[in-house]
Amino acid sequence: MDVDAAREYILSFGIWAPVVSFFLMVFQSLAAPLPAFVITFANAGLFGWAKGAALSWSSAMVGAILCFAIARLYGRAVVEKFTTRRALKEVDVFFEKYGKWAVLIARLLPFVSFDIVSYAAGLTAMGWWEFIWATGLGQLPATLVYSYVGDMLVGSIRNVVFGLLMLFALTTLIIMVRQIWRDRNATQTTSEEI
Repeated sequence: MDVDAAREYILSFGIWAPVVSFFLMVFQSLAAPLPAFVITFANAGLFGWAKGAALSWSSAMVGAILCFAIARLYGRAVVEKFTTRRALKEVDVFFEKYGKWAVLIARLLPFVSFDIVSYAAGLTAMGWWEFIWATGLGQLPATLVYSYVGDMLVGSIRNVVFGLLMLFALTTLIIMVRQIWRDRNATQTTSEEI
């Protein structure tokens, strides 16, 4: 689904458009039928960047809290039905390495699935308030940037900006993978020396 289609769909609900957008964002958190940034871009185009950002951030927060609650209340077996076992294992490693800061760090990375992070956090001993503040703070920068960019985008410039955002995400991913690889090699070298 593209941004224009999402915008037209939301707009078709008239005065209920903000409510529909809110529930679409919550639903995508639980079932992920479309990327959250598509809804965020659409919200910015429909409601302006500030109101669109507020709507996107608040609805994403509700979605994240629901994912956390599902994991906390029903456990890993249920969470694996919403995501993949492999993705959860990768997030488990990330949580083991960074502890309570894992949620905040993961929210700042554009290529990490917010939903998987929320589900995984619910499987840990992390407290509700720790999760809420880390999620709220971590989601804010991306929401503001996506909303601002979404409000500016018209016509073919959208593809250019989207390409630049993808390039940034890919560059960040390469840097992180390189750092993780170095950390693993350093750990293996240290354990071999002992």
